[in-house]
Amino acid sequence: MAKRAEPASASASKALGLVLRARGFVVTQTHTTTRFTRRGVLQAGGLMLAGSTLAACATSPQAPIGNDQPITLVEAFRGERTGRGLFSVPLAGVERGFDARLVGTVGGNTLTVVEDFIFDDGEVQQLTWVFTRTGPFEWSGVRDDTVGTATVVETGTDIRLDYVADVVSRGETTRLGFSDIIYREPGNVIINEAVVTRFGIPIGTVRFEIRQT
Repeated sequence: MAKRAEPASASASKALGLVLRARGFVVTQTHTTTRFTRRGVLQAGGLMLAGSTLAACATSPQAPIGNDQPITLVEAFRGERTGRGLFSVPLAGVERGFDARLVGTVGGNTLTVVEDFIFDDGEVQQLTWVFTRTGPFEWSGVRDDTVGTATVVETGTDIRLDYVADVVSRGETTRLGFSDIIYREPGNVIINEAVVTRFGIPIGTVRFEIRQT
């Protein structure tokens, strides 16, 4: 007998649990509770509802309406920057904040960005992007944790960055997809928003506000 395909809702729920464990959250089940509220998300069909909702989410962030601020990858990341970010899984009520310092240098057709992260729970990470210009408005990129090569496209008013990474947290590794949009807000604030996916299913978002120091 052929094995029945797993519903998208079940895949999304499994993905949600995997990424929460990888990001340092304890996901345990008892008769009445889990780390992210059995009553609200997992009880009485709530698991199916949460999974279905996640599966229906957009897999890439949308550009802000009316945005006309020009931006390029070099303008966004050359020099010293500081930022404040938030990783969020809204349906689970999970948030993980972080501060970051970025230093970007340009050499020929290469942009190197060193990122130092300090998470609110005390974890510290350093990752380095190396972007290489491949065309007038296109770049490729690799980072310590990327799987394959990231693609970067400059549209004039925003930057699209797509990649897959083996995210390491508290000794565990989880493969996640990231679809980023980077744009400029008034006051010269750079916004980096991302949709995070697991097995192609959206499970969370990141919002990162970057300022020049």
